[in-house]
Amino acid sequence: METIVTTVTNELQARSSAEKREIFPRFFKTGKGEYGEGDKFLGVTVPHVRAVAKQHKDLTLQEIKPLMESEWHEVRLCALLMMVEKSRKADEKLRKQLFDCYLSMTEHINNWDLVDLSCPTLVGEYLLDQSRERLYRLAQSKLLWDNRIAIVSTIAFIRKGQLEDTYALCDIMMQHPHDLMHKACGWMLREVGKRNPQRLYDYVDRHRQGMPRTMLRYAIEKFAPEERASLMKR
Repeated sequence: METIVTTVTNELQARSSAEKREIFPRFFKTGKGEYGEGDKFLGVTVPHVRAVAKQHKDLTLQEIKPLMESEWHEVRLCALLMMVEKSRKADEKLRKQLFDCYLSMTEHINNWDLVDLSCPTLVGEYLLDQSRERLYRLAQSKLLWDNRIAIVSTIAFIRKGQLEDTYALCDIMMQHPHDLMHKACGWMLREVGKRNPQRLYDYVDRHRQGMPRTMLRYAIEKFAPEERASLMKR
């Protein structure tokens, strides 16, 4: 009998593109020593992955878990998007199960798109009325993807006008060694700046000497040209 993994993989394969299959490994840095080293791609775009995920959103968590162990990037993404779909009408018990399941599998959530398309809903939205302590543990993890989950999840808080955790986590990860985290932190700072531009200006002005340049550029992207020029000066 055909397994769920085989079914989903075949449905994604039917939507694959030879062009994308060639481009994605380079785009997601799968070369030796790169952050996505060894990952494999079917060549399926996100809209097509979403379509398959919606068709299987009623799968149980036990059925979804094996998909997260797939060698194929898009199969893992599909599993995550199934979880996002399930969360939309979930009660508190299921939301907690989705949260716990998600954080038990972060070694398989191993590229920035997998993180960014899933953690705002499955982690950030769940923690809106919960302790944020788990995010601070993720921020201290040795796993890059745990660190990215920690900061990108705060976009759910930002949307509710809650800015404190974004700033606190950026303080913790200011000197992170990886460029992906500089981009993620800068992105979240740019988002908090939309809520309170003056507070972001003051924060960046205070930290700009020690802030990675990429993080700084992302954070001040929406500022006026003269403000950006001033803040980029060492």
